[in-house]
Amino acid sequence: MLVFGMANLSAAREGYHVRLKIPDVKDTMVYLVHYYGKTLPTIYKRDSAHIDKNGVALFDSKDSTFVGGIYMMLLADRNTYFEFLLNKGDDLSITADTKKLPEGVTFKNSPENDRFQQYVSFLKGYGAGQQELQKEFKAAKTKDDSAAVRNKAAASSKDLSNYRRDYAAKYPHTLLATIFNALQVPQVPDGPHFQADGVTKDSNFAYNFYKSHFWDDFNFQDDRLIHTPIYDAKLDEYFNKLVFPWPDSMERESDYLLKKVRGTRELFKYTLWWITRNVENSKVMGMDEVFVYLVENYYMKGDAFWLSNEDLQKYIDRAMKIAPNVIGNLAPEIKVPNLATKKEESLLGQTGKYTLLVFYSPTCGHCQHELPALDSVYKAVLKKKGLKIFTVATEGGEQAINDFITKNKLEEWTNTWDPDHAGDWRGKYDVYSTPTIYLLDEKKIIKGKRIDHTTIVGLVDMLGKIADKKTGKK
Repeated sequence: MLVFGMANLSAAREGYHVRLKIPDVKDTMVYLVHYYGKTLPTIYKRDSAHIDKNGVALFDSKDSTFVGGIYMMLLADRNTYFEFLLNKGDDLSITADTKKLPEGVTFKNSPENDRFQQYVSFLKGYGAGQQELQKEFKAAKTKDDSAAVRNKAAASSKDLSNYRRDYAAKYPHTLLATIFNALQVPQVPDGPHFQADGVTKDSNFAYNFYKSHFWDDFNFQDDRLIHTPIYDAKLDEYFNKLVFPWPDSMERESDYLLKKVRGTRELFKYTLWWITRNVENSKVMGMDEVFVYLVENYYMKGDAFWLSNEDLQKYIDRAMKIAPNVIGNLAPEIKVPNLATKKEESLLGQTGKYTLLVFYSPTCGHCQHELPALDSVYKAVLKKKGLKIFTVATEGGEQAINDFITKNKLEEWTNTWDPDHAGDWRGKYDVYSTPTIYLLDEKKIIKGKRIDHTTIVGLVDMLGKIADKKTGKK
């Protein structure tokens, strides 16, 4: 009997049991929904129940994979809702008055939700105070008036931070304490601050302190945090505002965070997915190298457990297309016919301090704008810097290509085409749209990719400064 009773107790700890009573709502549906990394309006349905004629609905689940977080009861109008805390194994009763939301919610058998409602009330007052401060700021007539309002706002913000810190200290290890800790923002100590010599002021102190302490209070081993509106915003701030946008830095920081969440299910999944999507969609040159790194070191090693074999293969195929042409690699060879001489041209055989490799189509509208603009920059600036241009027409007949070159006066460039598609340039350089432009240095190392006429001069100048610094030239 003892063993049987313990087994039942263990089973009761799975999932959740929630009795909801809403006296003023009858005979309709209500939905149990949750966050997943992002804030509103991004929410997901977990469960649903029917509110009977007495205003009562029951939610019951024995799902062993359920993890807690901030959940919501969302009524059928998709507009009326309230938040509450739900943990694995919870058995609680909720009574809600829809006319008094987000307050007007009471709980039975859940002291933590009672405290959560106290926090909701505190936030209501805090929000009202912030609105008053905004009115005062708009009405300020002098700098002193504005400064006084800012001081009030800082004090109010400190009150909110202290509320959360005091709660976390009083009720450690609770879900709400974990949430409050995750919300904390590093407080940079007042200066001045100096470098190791004790004399030179450290102008980077605030940035370095803030970044190094950004994740101090975040519990990377608590999957419940994925069901709060916190994580996505913190990832965005960290990677897109604090991490230097350079492949080595992004790869190092990705490894750092993924190591932190290793062993969890949802936090690890979201972290790997988020970082991958972020670098894949980034407009910062060189982030595709990070994409390849993540695929090779995580996806191809079995860490993307949520993907089907078909979807996983899509990531691998994409990485394989990008890998040969990431920045820092030797440019893959292309041997294609020269339009003017009819002789074979070798990309790696080109001379010049820099080579601009341009894939284009004479019928592409963007190309018809970009190539003439590129030629203007070339003749005005780039030619003097030792740059030469090597083009590959990706489609079109010989006459159409020559007409395009003549019309735009591009004869000074090395112009090629590949009527038999024998050069394999599409696969080597991931040419899925035109124009696609790469910058190569004297040794044909890829230094820039997917650039345009507005960014080439700045990139060449930066590379020149780096080269001068390495040689000691001023």
